[in-house]
Amino acid sequence: MKGKVPLKKIALSLARTKGRPDGSERDGYTFVAPLDAAGKIDLESWKVERGLCFVHRIRDGVVEARGLLAHRPGGRGGATWAFDYEDGSSDDDEEGYRFGDHAFAPGEYVSIRDEDGELLTYRVTAVTPA
Repeated sequence: MKGKVPLKKIALSLARTKGRPDGSERDGYTFVAPLDAAGKIDLESWKVERGLCFVHRIRDGVVEARGLLAHRPGGRGGATWAFDYEDGSSDDDEEGYRFGDHAFAPGEYVSIRDEDGELLTYRVTAVTPA
């Protein structure tokens, strides 16, 4: 097994949408994940550190929900990364679109399917030590 990779705090801000043509720095997420040298989420390190991999959903500049980064069976490549806000229920989970394929680096874009099923795009605004 390769060595453990460091935990990083990743900040995401809402990118341009039809309803928000300028995006929004006040809407997004912060989450903690182990990122490898390429900036991708490291599954093996996540398995060891999963209890430290929290997420905060931010709406209008306020933390609206708190949860954990989860790895679920199914989806592209056989698994899906998701933000899990209530243990034991998947009704409120938000799936990261192809999170396993993305490098999390400032300026990159990722998509998240929110609790209402809408796929929204977010810009990575910061990656710092957790």
